[in-house]
Amino acid sequence: MSPTPAPLPSASDALSPALIARFRRDLSALFDIERGRLLVAVSGGGDSLALMLLARAALGDRCLAATVDHGLRAASASEAAFVAGLAAARGIAHRALRGELPARAGRTANLSARARALRYVLLEAERVRVGADAIATAHHADDQLETMVMRLNRGAGVAGLAGVRAKGGRIVRPLLGWRRAELAAIVADAGIVPVEDPTNVDERYDRARLRKVLSSMDAFDTGHWAASARALGDAEDAIGWSVERLAGERIAAVEGRIELVADDLPFELQRRLVERCLRAVEPSINPRGEALALLAALLRCGRSGMLGNVRAAVARRGGRTLWTFVQAPARRSH
Repeated sequence: MSPTPAPLPSASDALSPALIARFRRDLSALFDIERGRLLVAVSGGGDSLALMLLARAALGDRCLAATVDHGLRAASASEAAFVAGLAAARGIAHRALRGELPARAGRTANLSARARALRYVLLEAERVRVGADAIATAHHADDQLETMVMRLNRGAGVAGLAGVRAKGGRIVRPLLGWRRAELAAIVADAGIVPVEDPTNVDERYDRARLRKVLSSMDAFDTGHWAASARALGDAEDAIGWSVERLAGERIAAVEGRIELVADDLPFELQRRLVERCLRAVEPSINPRGEALALLAALLRCGRSGMLGNVRAAVARRGGRTLWTFVQAPARRSH
């Protein structure tokens, strides 16, 4: 008979009951905390390590962990091994995930976007493999502020300014109400020195430059920004709900074209319905925000326009205004 193993140190050793209770409240709003299995994405940085410690304390053996090794830095393999050791010491099942970066495609598919796409593909595959109900990431209140300011600076609309959502599909983000400093204290109290990602302070990256500026200012109330993000998220949900119903009532396929009854709608609803119509004609289209808004404005003024390979025009029928969308004829080559 095998000897009984010595008890493993618990992640809750360094956590107060108040912190654990707070985390359980936040997680329970997004996840079945009594029965669910949670896969925690852990990079080795302080934020994700704090999430792993909190999740282990709240869920016990139903907390699992994974580290994505993108292979983009020489230290990435050792960082994954570092996380594996911390997880093993706390009885947390852990696996390092590796894969090929997707090929660059489109104007916005930069290295960060491709790495992010790979990360979520690998995490979802691991979630399925281990039978977890959700994937938790360590986005927190300071991340939310940085995201909203970056998007505001780029002229984002309601959807962009809603920031990082607390839940999206199988992804949950229970730390959006937590500050970076709080999470750092949890890791320090556990006696862990986290991995420092050099890109966090590399001013070639927009977020790193913004983080430096925000850290030197006292004018921003992160809690109020988080509340605004939630309100904008609620507004985005309401707009999306309206668009779904209007699409069923006002968009129709007629003799090889898509028709939209555009009367009496606010511009934002028209803009989103135009996008639906464009995708119905050309599923691969990916209209940029400015181009989409311009096309909707042209149609609203009674003028025709074109986006991608879709031609849009205005017609009148039975006293109603119709916006029509058809595939443009292929251009001849000379």
